[in-house]
Amino acid sequence: MTDTDLTRQSGAADAPGVPRMLLLDDARLADLRSRLDGDLAPQWRRLAEQCDLYRRTAPPAEHPLASITYLGPAAANLALAYRLTGQRHYVEEAWRWISAAVSFEHWGRAHLPDHDLDAGWLLHGLSLAYTWLGDDLGPERAEALRAKLALQGQRLYEFAVANEGSWWSSSYWQNHHWICHTGLATVGYALGERAWTERAKDAFATVIDVLPADGSDMEGVVYWRYGVPWLATYLDLLQHTEGVDWWDRCRFLANTFWYRLHQAAPGYEEIVDHGDCHDRRSGHSVALYRILAARYGIGEAQWLADTVADRFFWREAYESGVRPGVLPEAWAELLWYDAAVAPVDPATTVPPQTAFEDLGLLVHRTSWDDDATLLSFKSSPGGGRTAWETSRRIDAERGWDTLSAGHHHPDAGSFVLASRGAWLLVDEGYSNRKRAGHHNLVLVDGQGFAGEGRYHVYADAPPTRTADMVDVLAEGGFLHGRARTGRMYPDELGVESLERTIAVLPSGRVVVVDRGRAAEPRSWTLLFHADHPAEEAAPGPDDAGAGAGRHVLRNGRAGAWLTTYAPGATGVGSTVERVVTDVEANPTSSTPDLVVTRRMHTLRVTPPAARDLLAVTVIEPFDAFRADCADGPDRASGPAARLLPARAGVAVDLGDGERAYLAGPDGLIDAEGVRTRARAVLVAGGVTRVLGADA
Repeated sequence: MTDTDLTRQSGAADAPGVPRMLLLDDARLADLRSRLDGDLAPQWRRLAEQCDLYRRTAPPAEHPLASITYLGPAAANLALAYRLTGQRHYVEEAWRWISAAVSFEHWGRAHLPDHDLDAGWLLHGLSLAYTWLGDDLGPERAEALRAKLALQGQRLYEFAVANEGSWWSSSYWQNHHWICHTGLATVGYALGERAWTERAKDAFATVIDVLPADGSDMEGVVYWRYGVPWLATYLDLLQHTEGVDWWDRCRFLANTFWYRLHQAAPGYEEIVDHGDCHDRRSGHSVALYRILAARYGIGEAQWLADTVADRFFWREAYESGVRPGVLPEAWAELLWYDAAVAPVDPATTVPPQTAFEDLGLLVHRTSWDDDATLLSFKSSPGGGRTAWETSRRIDAERGWDTLSAGHHHPDAGSFVLASRGAWLLVDEGYSNRKRAGHHNLVLVDGQGFAGEGRYHVYADAPPTRTADMVDVLAEGGFLHGRARTGRMYPDELGVESLERTIAVLPSGRVVVVDRGRAAEPRSWTLLFHADHPAEEAAPGPDDAGAGAGRHVLRNGRAGAWLTTYAPGATGVGSTVERVVTDVEANPTSSTPDLVVTRRMHTLRVTPPAARDLLAVTVIEPFDAFRADCADGPDRASGPAARLLPARAGVAVDLGDGERAYLAGPDGLIDAEGVRTRARAVLVAGGVTRVLGADA
């Protein structure tokens, strides 16, 4: 096969730095072809199988109401297969899919035709195909594709310019921004339209500087998996076309793999589903892991890519609720694979506790084993600290609206818990009308956060409506954090303070302390959501007078005793309700008939109304298959934790040598031999960790 030069049009021949083929040149093609039956054999097999899938299906004859994003990568996959093999049938198959896209008057029907995700996806994939197929497409077909790309590129460019300062055009922390600007850049490079490429370059120059440097993503793992590959796609494109290397400049991309790794549920297959998450499986992108491994030398990313490809890929492909999903990423898996990066098992290198300051996200796991116990706890301003502060500065300077944190839930102070391969305390996943009551949080007089009940909870929020995470410890088997969330509630409730402190010990046992104060007596309701109903359990011998209520959670092999104490309450004790919470949502306006649902079984614990709240919840995971285990870490027969007398702060004996002493509002701890000014004293296995002690 002979590679032929493209006939440049729309001024492309005069545009410096525009390659014959985007992302490819003769030397790279020769290298790739030489490795298709060597180290690239698995990647080639994936590409070939994907192309055969296109052969066995058909593109739509008319534009459907649903999204058509998949047409873009279909063209790219088939075009790359042709460029690598020279087999003419790939050209004909590529044209079958390209011609469908060319025939549609508009790209996208249900939402912002020509101006949103459909346009971004198609401009990217079809532009790659245009340069990869070149003259071999034939002059008539090439001209039809070029003309359609020029039309759609102009439409998207004009929309971006006209809407600067609003929606995706300037929503720097949002996947729509990244996808649409990458599509615009790709068609600009393919056609030599410098205004388009410069528009995208200027936009991404801001994006990479304002994304959180710790790599955390306020949109959650599902949108991380959907959106972040486009950041890598753009930086790869920019480097190949203009020789501009922004990889080191983008600290978000340099660190974001660690965010994704720590948001993997034990076993790596499922995800922690903070934020808008269609399901617990839509979390993997082998292609993205490959390029992060290649660009930053992350052996753990290479290991996870291998693990997913070998063990989880097809289940992800067919059970994920995100479209077009992992299957169409075959072209990127091949181009982004670097065999020189050796895989590294994270269990040998990565500590099992960590903190992401920007999102106020703390994660504890007992180990990297599949049956480990994991807790993920978060609290931050809307969009995370960087987005909250930076968007307000930009908006004030320019009169714009840039935050667009619609995928960030009202979940400050919430946590989820998994153990032994199953979920015990959960989030609701995706919701259009977002509510704090869908999370493991505290309601005040039955109400959640101010501004909730809509898609973008943080839109128009005053600058003081923030939450944060302080007093953080995340190392050596211990985790501690204090989420301050009182400002998130409506002013009329008179909430003067509300904070949740969580401590996790090396065994995976958890202590949760909720403290609140209001201007007048309020009902404070603690919510615990699970996949299956909590079962009431008999009180323990030490529970008398402590306002304790005991329940047990079970899900497969996972079990946990959940005991809530309200030691400061007066009256007859807490009211306990077990109710069903159903959440139904449409996750994409481009496919209006798509609905995702989740049913949660909610335990509601409400101490007697009072100005002040003090509630202590102890969670003791156990192996539900070991019903005969009376002591040790697998206490299926009953809990062992007990609340210790304390003159200041809260003290809990968790058994097996584990104790947690947590300070009160005055920063004092005074209980059973521990008297100190500190935020926490945590004891386990003969090790004592003191957090925030006075010098």
